[in-house]
Amino acid sequence: MKKILVVEDDNYLANAYRVKLTKAGFEIKIAYDGEEVSKILDTFMPNLIILDLVLPKKDGFKILEELKGDPRYKNIPVLVSSNLGQQEDINKSMKLGANGYIIKTDLSINELVVTINSFLK
Repeated sequence: MKKILVVEDDNYLANAYRVKLTKAGFEIKIAYDGEEVSKILDTFMPNLIILDLVLPKKDGFKILEELKGDPRYKNIPVLVSSNLGQQEDINKSMKLGANGYIIKTDLSINELVVTINSFLK
């Protein structure tokens, strides 16, 4: 079973991800803030990380930088999921090592499952 770490501080959206992705056959863990990410990664090695950028305690850019700078995690694909749609944010994410960037308001959860499956092939 493929594992996904969802980093999302919006409870409603995090729960929607959990329900839909679990139904799609993934094992899901959720980090609700930037500091929970490293705690979860101590015991859960995901095949993919879905990362929000605007988070409490530590933002997604910082998390992305840390993940890609750590030999244990640098090869895990990171899909940034944000409402920040400015080209500047997209470019910064990709430069820091994100494997993809989706704008939450433009993508349904069903489309997200399709996108995730394309990353995990």
